[in-house]
Amino acid sequence: MENLSGTLSTGDVLAFMTAGIALGGSLMLILIVRGIIQLLTIIAGWKMLNKANLPGWGILIPVYNIYLLFKLAGRPGGWTRWILFPPVLIILLIIVNFDIAKRFGKGVGFGLGLLFLHPIFIMILGFGNAKYHPVGEKSEVIEA
Repeated sequence: MENLSGTLSTGDVLAFMTAGIALGGSLMLILIVRGIIQLLTIIAGWKMLNKANLPGWGILIPVYNIYLLFKLAGRPGGWTRWILFPPVLIILLIIVNFDIAKRFGKGVGFGLGLLFLHPIFIMILGFGNAKYHPVGEKSEVIEA
């Protein structure tokens, strides 16, 4: 095995250290931004559930939050049992995104937004002036 100690110059070592610090700083910034987005999404989800007279704190409890999303969408809470079979759960959650959009008077485009850009569209529902319409109540769909 060769001795590699003589192959790196001081400049090389400084370049590697600088790159490491820059990478670490970038990763830290990404983690901070991601944490802020997650916190805002949780707060918006809490407010969204409150608009439907459901316990907002439930967004923090695993499995119970899925139950609450089913209730918010006007679907049976018993659908929560499908959490044990993820392929079916994924299909149900896709359906629920469109149902939630409908309950807040939004159209298919908003449902697609909930599906693909979830944090942004949850914030629109939670922090915006969208009103929740219970299952029995007719809601006028507003296309965006």
